[in-house]
Amino acid sequence: QVQLVESGGGVVQAGGSLRLSCAASARTFSSYTMGWFRQAPAKGREFVAAINSSSSGGSTRYAESVKGRFTISRDNAKNTVYLQSNSLKPEDTAIYYCAASGSRNYIGTSPNIYAYWGQGTQVTVSS
Repeated sequence: QVQLVESGGGVVQAGGSLRLSCAASARTFSSYTMGWFRQAPAKGREFVAAINSSSSGGSTRYAESVKGRFTISRDNAKNTVYLQSNSLKPEDTAIYYCAASGSRNYIGTSPNIYAYWGQGTQVTVSS
């Protein structure tokens, strides 16, 4: 069982930055592919970014809407994955969720392949 706890959300003006953190309880955290998703009101859960296990090279994948603005990274010593979000736009407003997949190397964009989820953290970008 993996428990995930997100933090770092808040209210920021357009053009600003936030760094989201996700602390994981798994002893084998480094072997999980970790992802970030978001869900805006009345919309489905949307893939944002993911990073595969360190043994698979820590490769990353991003949604087109955030490419060049967001950066996902992981610190296996701290069992934590981060999402650095820059040049934020009002359309980035959503609840952001951290997720973990048991796949070491496959970086999927479907929520269905992620078995573990955090409770979410709200990000609000004002115009």
